Amino acid sequence: MTPFTETVIEIIKSIPAGKVATYGQIAGLAGSPRAARQVVRILHSMSKKHSLPWHRVINAKGQIALQDDESYNEQRLSLEAEGVEVGLNGTIDLKKYQWQPAVKRKSQEDHF
Repeated sequence: MTPFTETVIEIIKSIPAGKVATYGQIAGLAGSPRAARQVVRILHSMSKKHSLPWHRVINAKGQIALQDDESYNEQRLSLEAEGVEVGLNGTIDLKKYQWQPAVKRKSQEDHF
């Protein structure tokens, strides 16, 4: 497993209940802002194996991106069970529900 894949898995695992993250946001946090499609592949291939909260990951427009009805409804119901309001066309208010992880900042002591 690549370091990028390991990092993506850890980031997805840390998204708290009641919050969402976008594919691109996760890619950026993992150090490759243009790797959103790779995040999709990781979710698709590793969600079950690593018990990932895949339902908390949505597209940049704030929408559930899954096309088939069964998966779409499963994601919608899972998010709603966590208190996330899902509107028309599977839209989620990113201003209200997007996860904003704390950014680790280097202290002045780290520079000496």
